[in-house]
Amino acid sequence: MEKIPVYASTDYEVIIGNGLIDEAGNYIAAALKLEQGTEKKITAVIVSDDNVFPLYGERVKKALNEQGFKTLEFVFTHGERSKSLETYGKLLEFMCESHVKRSDMIVALGGGVVGDLAGFAAATYQRGIDFIQVPTTLLAAVDSSVGGKTAVDLVSGKNQVGAFYQPRLVLCDIDTLSTLPPEEYACGCGEIIKYAILESEEFFDELLEKPVSEQYEHVIATCVNIKKHYVENDEFDTGLRMKLNLGHTFGHAVETCSGYTILHGQAVAKGMAAVTLAASEMGLCSKETAARVLEILDRYDLPKDISFGVEEMYNAMLVDKKNSGTVTNLIVPMAIGNCRIMKIPTEKLKGWLEEGGVEG
Repeated sequence: MEKIPVYASTDYEVIIGNGLIDEAGNYIAAALKLEQGTEKKITAVIVSDDNVFPLYGERVKKALNEQGFKTLEFVFTHGERSKSLETYGKLLEFMCESHVKRSDMIVALGGGVVGDLAGFAAATYQRGIDFIQVPTTLLAAVDSSVGGKTAVDLVSGKNQVGAFYQPRLVLCDIDTLSTLPPEEYACGCGEIIKYAILESEEFFDELLEKPVSEQYEHVIATCVNIKKHYVENDEFDTGLRMKLNLGHTFGHAVETCSGYTILHGQAVAKGMAAVTLAASEMGLCSKETAARVLEILDRYDLPKDISFGVEEMYNAMLVDKKNSGTVTNLIVPMAIGNCRIMKIPTEKLKGWLEEGGVEG
C-alpha cells in the first residue's frame, strides 16, 4: 500500500492499494478527522454511473453504513455526454430535495466523468461541501482524481464550466481495475505515457519493458507523485502545471469534433502523436523521439491518426481554455522526459496540425 500526501489549498492523501473499497468508511472517517459518533450525523451522497454502481455501489454503501454514515446514491448514464449542465443540475436538485447539508459529503465512485461532475457539484453546492474520490478506472487513478480540477462540458467545448476544488481523500483500490474493458485500460495507459514523456525516460522504458497491468501500484504511485509536484507548485494552472496538458490541446479538439464518441485517453494519444510528429518535422525534437512515442502508443493499442480536417480541428481549438485569443500554450516534447510550454500564435496552430499529419 502507498500513501502519498498532497499539499494544496486542502491537504489530503492519495491511498493506493488492494481491498480499499470495503474499508472506505474507516479511511473516510479518518481523513475527515471525525470524532467518534460524528459520522452518524453525516450523509454521504454516492455519485456514480450505471456501469460502475452495479459493480461496487453496494460495497461502498455497506462500508460507509458500518461506520455510521447515512448514504444516498445518484446514478447517471455512463459516458462523456453525461458530463453536462443537465446532469449537474439534476444532481444539485437531488441533493437539495434530499436535504443534504453543508456538513454532508459527496463520494465520487467511478472514472473521470464521475469525478469531474461530482467534484464540481461538491464545489458549488451550498458554496462547497466535502468530497471523496474513489476512482475505478486507470485514467482516473493516475490523473483526474488528483489535483482538484472539476468541470462539466458545454456543447461547444470540453471542461468549459468548472472549479478548482480539492478532495479530502483519494482512495485508489487496485482491485477495481480488474473489471476494466480493454479500451478503458488503454485510455489510462495514454495518460500514463503522457507522464513518462513529460518527466522520465526511465519510467518510459519501464512501460516498454513491462505492461502497466503487471505493475499497477508502482505505475499509479509514480504518476501521482509526478502530478503532486505540479499541483503543489502551481495549483491553479497558471504556469508549470500547464505541462500536464501534453496532448490535450489537439486531444480536446478531437473529442469535441467526435461528439465525445472518442474516449479521452484515445484523444490524448492522438494529440501526443500529432504534436510530437509536428515537433520532429520542425526540428524541435529528433525523429528518434517521435518514433519512440509512436512505438509506445502502438504497444498499448492506442490510436495515433486524427481523422478530422485542419479547419474543423482549428475551430474546436478556438474555444479551448489554453487559448488566450491570440496565443495558445502548446506543450511540445523536446525529448523523452523533457517538454516545453511554447506560446504559439493561435493562427499558426493550423501549421502545427498539418505538420502533425492532419489533412486539410
